[in-house]
Amino acid sequence: MSFVLEKVVPWGRSYEEYVVMFALTGTDLEKSILGCGDGPSAFNSRLTRRGGKIVSVDPLYQFSAEELESRINETYVTVLEQAKKNKDEFVWKNIDNIGQLGRIRMDAMRQFLDDYPFGEKQGRYVVGELPMLEFPNKEFELALC
Repeated sequence: MSFVLEKVVPWGRSYEEYVVMFALTGTDLEKSILGCGDGPSAFNSRLTRRGGKIVSVDPLYQFSAEELESRINETYVTVLEQAKKNKDEFVWKNIDNIGQLGRIRMDAMRQFLDDYPFGEKQGRYVVGELPMLEFPNKEFELALC
């Protein structure tokens, strides 16, 4: 069975998940980073608080924090139900079970929502999507996608 999600579903990862997923080193985290398709993840928020330089780009950023929060709340249960139905398709290495997955991801999305209005004003959350981005060449040292 595969996931069946009719519309775009905001689903964010934690800072720690980004570090592991992209095998980021301390040196990597000191670079200017472009996060492509970051959605409602906590990576931008946490890296910024640690003094890092990051811009996240995603079509979801066209929506307000209130709209994103509403959509997260609407789809959270559906995503977890789909994950439960497909649990045998996951590698349960860093996350033990569906409940823990839900807690980690909701915490990440709440961190994002707390930071989003301020980060948007700072230009850290930019509306856009691959393959065409509106940034000058060589503006970033590292891109994550």
